[in-house]
Amino acid sequence: MALTSDLGISVSATLTKTADLSTPSDPLSWRRGVHLESGTTAGKADLRFADTRTLAASATEDLDLAGVLTDVYGQAITFARIKGIFVSAASTNTNNVVIGAATSNAWATLFNATGTITLRPGDTFAAISGAAQATAWAVTAGTGDLLKVANSGAGSSVSYDIVIVGASA
Repeated sequence: MALTSDLGISVSATLTKTADLSTPSDPLSWRRGVHLESGTTAGKADLRFADTRTLAASATEDLDLAGVLTDVYGQAITFARIKGIFVSAASTNTNNVVIGAATSNAWATLFNATGTITLRPGDTFAAISGAAQATAWAVTAGTGDLLKVANSGAGSSVSYDIVIVGASA
């Protein structure tokens, strides 16, 4: 099975101000991206996980990046490295989605062992490793492979979309 990936982040913003005889404009178009061919070395990826998930009120889950997640074909995925991760909290959520800080075996190469990111309703988080990075963000099976995702509060469930692109070696 082959995987070709284009991961990217972009910003388009135009700043304008009314002057006496004109409207000065400063357009900004900023893009960063990585193209990954199929494989496991620098500039390559061979695994993808994508899902829409729901957590009950006050619930948490640990996504095991090494051997428990499955791809769209039902095949178990064992990431050795993460090349890109994208998480988007549903805009209809009432509570926040909190990512990171698993109580044991935390995947700490991106967030550190206790670091978290809070996504309010409608927020999106993205991290992309550079194409030249062979290591990217390492996953260590059994000791550093759990990505915790939590519903920040009681009273209502939260939904989120997650896409992870990485390599098996």
